[in-house]
Amino acid sequence: MPNLARWMQDGRLYAVLAAAGFSMKAVFVKLGYAAAPVDALTLLAIRMGCALPLFLWLSWLARDTGADRLGARDIGRILLLGFSGYYLASLFDFFGLETISAGLERLILYLYPSLVLIFQIILTGERPAARTLQAMALCYLGLGIGFVHDMQVAGWRREILTGAAWVFASAVSYALYYIGTGAVVKRIGSMRLAGLAGSAACVLVLTHFALAGRPAQLATLPPAVWLNGALMALISTVLPIYWTALAIARLGPAQTAAFGNLGPVLTVLAAWVMLGEPLSSWQLGGLALVLLGVMRLKPGAASRPATALGSRA
Repeated sequence: MPNLARWMQDGRLYAVLAAAGFSMKAVFVKLGYAAAPVDALTLLAIRMGCALPLFLWLSWLARDTGADRLGARDIGRILLLGFSGYYLASLFDFFGLETISAGLERLILYLYPSLVLIFQIILTGERPAARTLQAMALCYLGLGIGFVHDMQVAGWRREILTGAAWVFASAVSYALYYIGTGAVVKRIGSMRLAGLAGSAACVLVLTHFALAGRPAQLATLPPAVWLNGALMALISTVLPIYWTALAIARLGPAQTAAFGNLGPVLTVLAAWVMLGEPLSSWQLGGLALVLLGVMRLKPGAASRPATALGSRA
């Protein structure tokens, strides 16, 4: 228990919980698709529609934390975080999933920790610790093994590469969300920021669905689709966003993102247990390297990068 308490205090536990929650998204999406013929935008709207009341509740609980009054600059940053992190990134992700598998999507999407490191170096001029770089190298070696294997299985076709490009764009958008969160979380507060940014993303998705989707289809969907959408909203949306904000406040954006490398590991294992998807020796070898890299991560000082990012935002 002392180790668990230390991991909670320095933020590593919240980073792991966030990775676990986000990793379940692909499983819930597949279960939702299996329950009934439903398009990506409709399922995404169900997810965010169920999440909106929870985000508003988080905002209400945290009304007395962080800055007493939000200025126009604060509101603008919150809207940008919602737009980049959970609206734009989700759209790009679903575009990619039209042509590539969920396993390949997960591997490409989890390039975002390296993008966070690159963006942070550009903004602050500070290099991450050597141990962090070594851990990241192990993680991405494991991800690279899985990526090449999956691409060989799927074939290096144009539509596969186009889908991979869409998911990479999603990773870029999500990395920008991490950088932006590190810049404002100390002023607004982790729970308040999670509630407000999440609410903004929900409104953007629902507006898009109202304009371009098929709202009448919602009344014809079976309960299983709504159940998986609700589970996605709670387990893979609201709670991970809150845990991510807590982790970034303690670890900083770069190290929190590095723990996100657990995501592909947990996704593959969850798909194996819940969906019966097979595990290859290539996947297991890549997963072992990712786990070894994450185990080498140590908490670092988050205040200096966050302050520098905030001054330049």
